[in-house]
Amino acid sequence: MHSYLRAIGFSDIKHRKDLNKLIAKILENPDSKRSIELSQKQSIVEISKEFSEGLGITLRGEQDEKGRFHLEHYFPYNKGQMVSTREEAGINKRVDTEAYTGMCDDYRIGVSLIFYLQNTVDYLERKKMKMALDTSFPIILTALSLEGRILLPIEMDEVQVKNISAETKYRNNLIAEAKKGNQDAIDNLTIDDIDLYATVSRRAKKEDVYSIVDTCFIPYGSESDNYTIIGSIKECNLITNNRTKEEIYDMELSCNDIPFRLCINKEDLLGEPKVGRRFKGNIWMQGYIGFDTPW
Repeated sequence: MHSYLRAIGFSDIKHRKDLNKLIAKILENPDSKRSIELSQKQSIVEISKEFSEGLGITLRGEQDEKGRFHLEHYFPYNKGQMVSTREEAGINKRVDTEAYTGMCDDYRIGVSLIFYLQNTVDYLERKKMKMALDTSFPIILTALSLEGRILLPIEMDEVQVKNISAETKYRNNLIAEAKKGNQDAIDNLTIDDIDLYATVSRRAKKEDVYSIVDTCFIPYGSESDNYTIIGSIKECNLITNNRTKEEIYDMELSCNDIPFRLCINKEDLLGEPKVGRRFKGNIWMQGYIGFDTPW
């Protein structure tokens, strides 16, 4: 049972027979079907159905010579519209199934960003045609969450916002130069980190950590595409799963200046989300790579 079914409004799926009924409904009336023939005896097929705007389930498996579909695995998905980053992405196959993860380096995060690849068929088609993959593509990031809470924002005036923006831009430039081997940039980053650690240690004695840390992006648990985040809410809507009628919070977040869409079951969120407030929780990161639109 996929644990993130709950995030798109299927908290009532608790037994295998319930899941089998849902899979049968998807196979009976899918919204889209894509396939790619890898060899004469192997074809990878993706069958998807939406249950709310941009939220749905994809079944992935093989199709035999007689046209019969054999389910290998499935996953709930969350499709976004806005480009989160434009970086060169490395793609790796998972060991146990026909699923792939993408990895890219974005200076705004400071660590390699790993996400579950939604459009596997697009990648396999490009790979089969031996088209270039070592280039920058627009990446649309989305996330699903099983638990979260709402935090109040940190009060800042316009001058503080401008200063933080300038400091972020300066630090990103330093990281870019450090990756090229610039020793001065490496030294400056080291000094900045020491000063930052000293400042945080001093303030933490008198202040709550959430009044010091505005946003964060931290790897979480043993899964490579799971993260703990604190992100600012830029937009928030309440949508409904048209099959189960469960309500889902659909939010646009900005985390370390990276925008992405996040969905969470209303019952799993503590607090009332509003624009300007912050979301804190654990997420499963997904990504759609625009292979046909290199930047």
